[in-house]
Amino acid sequence: MSTAHEVQPQVQLALRSSPFYELRELQVEPVQDALLISGSVSSFYYKQLAQEVVRSVSHEIDVVNSIHVR
Repeated sequence: MSTAHEVQPQVQLALRSSPFYELRELQVEPVQDALLISGSVSSFYYKQLAQEVVRSVSHEIDVVNSIHVR
């Protein structure tokens, strides 16, 4: 079982490699046993999309979505 610290680099790379430019600027930080996503995007759709990208890489690790929709 991977920890939040171990998967954080892969998660950050997945966001930076996204075809959606707005997701590339988001930050992911390990916080206790979870991953915290922060930054801002222009729509709720991008907020949800970022969360799903993170979940697809982090699997069993909890995700806290603190992305601000402008």
